[in-house]
Amino acid sequence: MDPAAESWLGLVRWAPTALIGAGVVFDLLTPIQYSGGPLVAVACVAAGATLPLRRTVVVAAAMVVATLWWTFRQGTFGPLHGAVEAGNVIIGALVGLEVNRVISRYGRRLEAVRTVAEAAQLALLPDPPRRLGPLSVAALYRAAQSEARIGGDAYAVEETPYGVRLLMADVRGKGLEAVRAVSVLLGAFREAAEQAADLVELAGRLEHALVREGRRREGDERAEGFVTALVGELDLEHGAVRLLNRGHPSPYLLHEDGGVSTLDPTEPDLPLCMGKLNPQRSAADSFPFPSGATLLLVTDGVTEARDRAGHFYDPAARLAGRGPFGEPRETIDVLVRDVGGWTGGHDADDMAVLALSRTRPSP
Repeated sequence: MDPAAESWLGLVRWAPTALIGAGVVFDLLTPIQYSGGPLVAVACVAAGATLPLRRTVVVAAAMVVATLWWTFRQGTFGPLHGAVEAGNVIIGALVGLEVNRVISRYGRRLEAVRTVAEAAQLALLPDPPRRLGPLSVAALYRAAQSEARIGGDAYAVEETPYGVRLLMADVRGKGLEAVRAVSVLLGAFREAAEQAADLVELAGRLEHALVREGRRREGDERAEGFVTALVGELDLEHGAVRLLNRGHPSPYLLHEDGGVSTLDPTEPDLPLCMGKLNPQRSAADSFPFPSGATLLLVTDGVTEARDRAGHFYDPAARLAGRGPFGEPRETIDVLVRDVGGWTGGHDADDMAVLALSRTRPSP
């Protein structure tokens, strides 16, 4: 949960206590014909909206008993004052219990929806294998809205006859259309990664699958849909990684000595589904991938994260000097904590991270 929202929720839970206290103070400081009962009644309603059922029942019962005791003690219990005051509190208590019941029912429904969303996410984005030969692998997906649990970011790692191939992508847009495009993209990647002779062909097959799926869309989604993507191929025998970047944020290479390199493409290319705007395709770039290094791929939920002053997050600058990292999970944990600190916990976009570490062979 957003830290600001969590802090606000903590304050809201004190609302019933504050209202009760205000009602008591009002009764003590004003003439007898004036009453703080309405504030106590509102406190019962607030308890139903902010507290668990048992605590709501305790607050409601305690306020009804306290109101009756107070009016009897003051000698004001009667049809014109005490009974009306007690009636207001009783009505407030009943309304509070009903509010609690309604909120609990919708809370259960929301939890069921979140469970289904989590299952859909795991079906679309299963965790990659932790080990692939000399590679350690870890991944993370985090939705900007915790209730959503799923969005348009995607990653995949496949062991193929051409070596380990990987994908990091970000589908334009949100909602079911983005999820549908992710499903098509990942299905096409898992098939094409086994068959495409090189990364240019692999990216072309992904684009063809997305364009074919896009013809079924309507409106702006059909005309303006695109996917930024980064496809890669690891040549562990020669200690290299080949990357083809189609409009995606560049990946990073984290060295054993703590240095961080940005693996920018020699010739930037258009995102998938926009290739018809320029038929010329860029070639894949090859970069060293030595033992002990970690390859880090991210979506723009990382690179476009802003601090309070509006400055973008720069993984190369922020992670430099923090290594060497152990397992790739440690790298991801450090990155996510640092992004959270940079933004103050206000994530504006989904975030996907994929890390692959090449372990040094034992002597």
